[in-house]
Amino acid sequence: MRNFDFTAGTAVVTGAASGIGEALAHGLARRGSDLVLLDRDGDRLDAVAAAVRATRPGRRVDTHLVDLADLCTTARVAEEVMARHPRIRLLVNNAGVALGGRFDQVTMDEFHWVVDINFRAPVQLTHALLPALRAEPGAHLVNVSSLFGLIAPAGQAAYAASKFALRGFTEALRHELADDGIGVTSVHPGGIATRIARNARVGSGVPREEFDVARRQFERLLSIPPGRAAEVILRGVERRRGRVLIGWSAKLPDLLARVAPGSHGRLVAAGVRFAGGPGPRSAPAARVPAPVPAELPAGEVA
Repeated sequence: MRNFDFTAGTAVVTGAASGIGEALAHGLARRGSDLVLLDRDGDRLDAVAAAVRATRPGRRVDTHLVDLADLCTTARVAEEVMARHPRIRLLVNNAGVALGGRFDQVTMDEFHWVVDINFRAPVQLTHALLPALRAEPGAHLVNVSSLFGLIAPAGQAAYAASKFALRGFTEALRHELADDGIGVTSVHPGGIATRIARNARVGSGVPREEFDVARRQFERLLSIPPGRAAEVILRGVERRRGRVLIGWSAKLPDLLARVAPGSHGRLVAAGVRFAGGPGPRSAPAARVPAPVPAELPAGEVA
């Protein structure tokens, strides 16, 4: 498969109002792509679109306001995108949310909220926009999974379930779409400097003080700028990489999971505690939401 050509193609990006989604919008515009940007935060989305237009006046930038937790609205917006853009060269399912708490500390509504946004919405958008990808020679699909789509620590049952599901869905599509000439990439970010840990939703049964301690530990690990992460993703797309891991905070746990599949959890938790500083044993850092750069904080769902 030839390298991906960004020039004069249309790229759809969810979660485009902040973090990696915002950085991807600017990176794609620099490479010559027209943009279709989706997010729930209208003010931030408008600001991103205005900034792209100001720096790249030759690029077309369309925006759509949508809450991906609402699957009916997501379906309607997908129809609107298809009607306006029957040929799409790149789809980046980037938006997502985080939830902290063990399985017995979250409600089923909270669990389903995470799965709906992190898994069902990307599946729905991909299914709806696949004809537009097939219509564009050399198209590409990107699904942003997570470090916790590679490992599944305690306190992340809902989040890891959604991200492992997205990873499996992406890997299956990679094989299914190869004959159509469509590239597929699964992205697994590590510690990207966004607000996801600070603004993550807390399970109803999680003591607030416990979560606050763990969240502060994780925030110390978020060191990679979103712009750098976006460039890693776009280089991976250009080279048609099947999988992109961002940062050693993703690469090392992935290696440990393969080398020590039955015991890597203790090693990863120990490493997080060491890097994040001392904290009470009752509130291990592994319970907080993954430091996933490309995903929006709770309350700012794309």
